[in-house]
Amino acid sequence: MKFSVLALDYDGTIACDGALSPEVKAAIAEARARGVVVVIVTGRILSDLKRVAGNLDFVDAVVAENGAVLSFPNGQTRLVGHRPPQAFLDSLSRCGVQFQAGECTLETDAAMAPQVLAVIRELELPLVLVFNRSRLMVLPQAISKSTGFQAALNVLRLSAHNSIGIGDAENDHELLSACEIGVAVSWGSPALQKEADEIIHGVGPPAVAEYVRQVSQQMRLHEGSTSRHKITVGTGFNGNPVAFSIDGRNVLIVGDPHAGKSWGAGLACEQMILQGYCVCVVDPEGDYGSLESLPGVVVLGGADYPPDLPDVARALRHFDLSAILNLSRIGYEEKVAYLKALLPMLASLRRTTGLPHRIVVDEAHYFLGEANVTQLLDFELGAYTIVTYRPSDLHPDLRRGLHVIIAKRLTQEKEVQTLLTIAGNKNLEGEWTKILGALGPEDAALLPAPEQAAGTLQRFKLLPRMTSHVRHRSKYFDMEVASGHEFLFTENGAIIGPPARSLKQFVTLLASKSHLCLDEHARRGDFSRWIAGTFRDHHLASDVRKIEQRCRLGHLHDVRESLSQAIQERYRLSSEHDLPAPVVRVGS
Repeated sequence: MKFSVLALDYDGTIACDGALSPEVKAAIAEARARGVVVVIVTGRILSDLKRVAGNLDFVDAVVAENGAVLSFPNGQTRLVGHRPPQAFLDSLSRCGVQFQAGECTLETDAAMAPQVLAVIRELELPLVLVFNRSRLMVLPQAISKSTGFQAALNVLRLSAHNSIGIGDAENDHELLSACEIGVAVSWGSPALQKEADEIIHGVGPPAVAEYVRQVSQQMRLHEGSTSRHKITVGTGFNGNPVAFSIDGRNVLIVGDPHAGKSWGAGLACEQMILQGYCVCVVDPEGDYGSLESLPGVVVLGGADYPPDLPDVARALRHFDLSAILNLSRIGYEEKVAYLKALLPMLASLRRTTGLPHRIVVDEAHYFLGEANVTQLLDFELGAYTIVTYRPSDLHPDLRRGLHVIIAKRLTQEKEVQTLLTIAGNKNLEGEWTKILGALGPEDAALLPAPEQAAGTLQRFKLLPRMTSHVRHRSKYFDMEVASGHEFLFTENGAIIGPPARSLKQFVTLLASKSHLCLDEHARRGDFSRWIAGTFRDHHLASDVRKIEQRCRLGHLHDVRESLSQAIQERYRLSSEHDLPAPVVRVGS
């Protein structure tokens, strides 16, 4: 992901004895010149910070009083917390506690903690104590450096997932946790260092200045540091969770048609969205619409024309939104042309704003097989999820850029060989062919990601989805449609045999009409149009459109068997996954 935000603690991190380090101030100026937003996040009272640091215009925002007060260069301030009641201050004074009161907090010597706590208990106040070395801060409940930092980013329309946070003391735990990469200094709290992703070694603020210069010269957050940020996709056969880091690496999700690739990709999208990542899904066949039930997800498109690119860009400028781009109603050629414009726009948007954090491209074999792939995708920032049943059709440059592979059932020898080439382990073809070909509907495999799979093929059970994955009840398989809504099999324009008045009859007639060539129906899209228009089963229609498209491209030689399998799998009862069926309209 793009590095866009730097959050810096003040005392002990970029300042000694209250004095701001000139080296750090210069490094901040260099970072801002490269487009990085810099925020000071401090426990100090705002007026006190201005006294010791001078004019604060050298940063983009200040979070003061341990998260309770926000300040911006235009002079505006905002209280995140509430002011301490006067009765509390009066009681402390009567007890002989010397303190400095801010807008929402007060600060005193840490040795005064027992007296302060006694007053809080006596007055039954919603206040908490936070220690910062030899000092004690009294804060409103639920206020921390993390909440203040998040509030500042909301104003700036930025995401903490594009941020690095640096701190030194006990009150910096929440700040580092909120940032995508949390960094502690080696001269600070040992407990904080244990929780940090990285440690800055050296002596004092000049070491921080050097670190800031190094990271601000890089466009993306560096890999291998975000061990706290993973998505969990399943459970291994040893009972342990199966997860992998999402630190900008490109992910391939692969499997046979109808093996559950899009379902698995949707599971990964759910995990990212619920962790607050901004995700953009290119959805050629309408498979991801159920994600709209998650907070902050919008579906664009789904009509006879694709969503306008300016509308997509506006939606993705909100870090707390994710967008599903439904292209199911437009033709193949139009989809290809649209993606040639869409993908470069998304890459440019990410370079400017850092959003979206991840781009998912389903049915990628149709769009990412030609030499222009380097013009469509931003390989420097990465963070793509590629979904396909034909990885061999992906351009070699893209295959070389894949880092994590999740496989569903895969039976085509050519595609297994492609995965072995991507993973750099051609000697295991027999083993992988056997394992991948035998994966069940709920099974998947994580192909070697060094730190997760230890260089071996890792089988696991996929987690259940939070959003609905609809399976219809068998009664819809048998339901007959009204007159005029049947499917008519034709040959050279002439109707052949009886019509199909239900999906069950349709499957039966498919088997009985082995002498007919059904390619003409498939090329016209007759099957998917009938299912979508008559039964309103857009999920099944999406699966059938994929079959029709494979027929058009010459990738499929038996339309009849594929259609029958797709329909029967769709309407198969499953006690574990059976959910309420959608409304089915079968004519007037």
